[in-house]
Amino acid sequence: MAVTISLPLNSLPSSSPHYYQVSPCSTLQIPLVQRWRSGFFTWRKMDPAFPVTSTELKRRRTLICAVNRSPEEAFKKTVEVDMLIDTLRNADPKEERIELATDVLKAILKPVTDEEKEISWPPRDPEALKLMEKEIIHREREGQLDEGFLSEVNAQLRQAKEDGDKPGLEAMLQKVLQLYASTILSKRSYAKKGDEVLKDEQFLETIIKAPQEGWNKLLIDGLTVGKGEISPEELYAVVRKRIERILIRTEGGSYEQRVVVEYLRGIQSRAEEIVQVLQGKQ
Repeated sequence: MAVTISLPLNSLPSSSPHYYQVSPCSTLQIPLVQRWRSGFFTWRKMDPAFPVTSTELKRRRTLICAVNRSPEEAFKKTVEVDMLIDTLRNADPKEERIELATDVLKAILKPVTDEEKEISWPPRDPEALKLMEKEIIHREREGQLDEGFLSEVNAQLRQAKEDGDKPGLEAMLQKVLQLYASTILSKRSYAKKGDEVLKDEQFLETIIKAPQEGWNKLLIDGLTVGKGEISPEELYAVVRKRIERILIRTEGGSYEQRVVVEYLRGIQSRAEEIVQVLQGKQ
């Protein structure tokens, strides 16, 4: 039967080692480190001839699961587990977060990655952007698009700008941030107030959900300077209101706040450009 064994701290296994049995391991398939962290183990004495005080128990250094092992094998395994625990204690949590963020970014970019692991931008497959957006929505629901992820994207974007020879990579990372901002903003709607539909808010939300390539047409068709019913001032007002809401709801200086606010300001800047062009033609 598999049992958990503890070896004395200051002695090697001898002819009369003091071993103490604990509750049997219910399964060996559960990782040892997880059981260690979860406080799974509970002690009880195997032999009443060897009483153990709480102070002595605290000196027990390592718990392992052993199946039909000799004392020498058990001690060797204990040393290996000690080394693993020391490694985990010294692990940098920042490195773990960076690795996770990198994996998430790779998954998002997979639709635009070819068989040679090269990223093609603009994507050859017109469905690639939709797949990227779908992956971002999924990852956001899983809570994986956190500050660590945004920090990683921004770091790579900054490096691409500094290199200056990767315009495709720069545009692709910008697209990731745009899709992220659109996803976050689309989670909450302000287009209805009771039974009333607020057309200016509805118009803004239509732009938010649309790809940037379609903004010009939406603005021309929706603004009064073009073919629509929403004045530029009304659009600017709801953009400012939405920015104020973001500033209140997000942590000051966070990547989330900066990315989402920048996206909204981009909508207003594009609207101002369209208005200027259309008014110049009139």
